[in-house]
Amino acid sequence: MQDHLKLYEHPLLAFSARETNGAIEVLIDLRNSTVPVHTYVLPIHARDLDHPQLTWHLQRQIYDGLHDYFIEMFSRTPQDRAVQSPMDGRVSRGNQGS
Repeated sequence: MQDHLKLYEHPLLAFSARETNGAIEVLIDLRNSTVPVHTYVLPIHARDLDHPQLTWHLQRQIYDGLHDYFIEMFSRTPQDRAVQSPMDGRVSRGNQGS
């Protein structure tokens, strides 16, 4: 897995892998972060390691994982809590489980 991950270079992200309980996990970390940000863990199933198109399959999983990782970094969204709209100064209550 490390050989596959060496093919990915990104100025903001670092990729690594580890084995945990017999499974492989790809770790995605933000480089040089000045704010606390979690490590994204992407589990790779054994069937995926044996896939004849592992390179392309892994790329899709990484790209999908990056989307999830960046979405998880939001500290606030309109759906989370009352947010003042910068457009009109009104307060929107969003979706607060009502």
